[in-house]
Amino acid sequence: MKKRVTGIGGLFFKSKDPKASKDWYKKHLDFNTDDYGCTFWWKDKNGNDCSTQWSPFKDDTTYFEPSKKDFMFNYRVEDLETLIKTLREEGVTIVGDIQTYEYGKFAWILDNENNKIELWEPIDAAFK
Repeated sequence: MKKRVTGIGGLFFKSKDPKASKDWYKKHLDFNTDDYGCTFWWKDKNGNDCSTQWSPFKDDTTYFEPSKKDFMFNYRVEDLETLIKTLREEGVTIVGDIQTYEYGKFAWILDNENNKIELWEPIDAAFK
């Protein structure tokens, strides 16, 4: 199997007012925000374009469930389908099914404290 996690794909957190949060970060920390938050672009060790997403979610979102936390981490992975198969064999709780979009594949797991983790096999070129 390829490397399991290759980096942080996103930082997601609950906010009473996501628009106000995005505006605050834009004004005070110069985040280049859009409807989804802010995308940070960087290069991996091979010089490939990569991104990390920063996104405030409305505080009543159910997207982080079954976790009760106000945040969720998204980790970049190389081979999501093989990784999910391996994690299932290792007894890790898988939440739902793999979903595929033009910008990558997604799956969700629970860690040892029932924090929901999003795994993302990105297609960074889709953002250009």
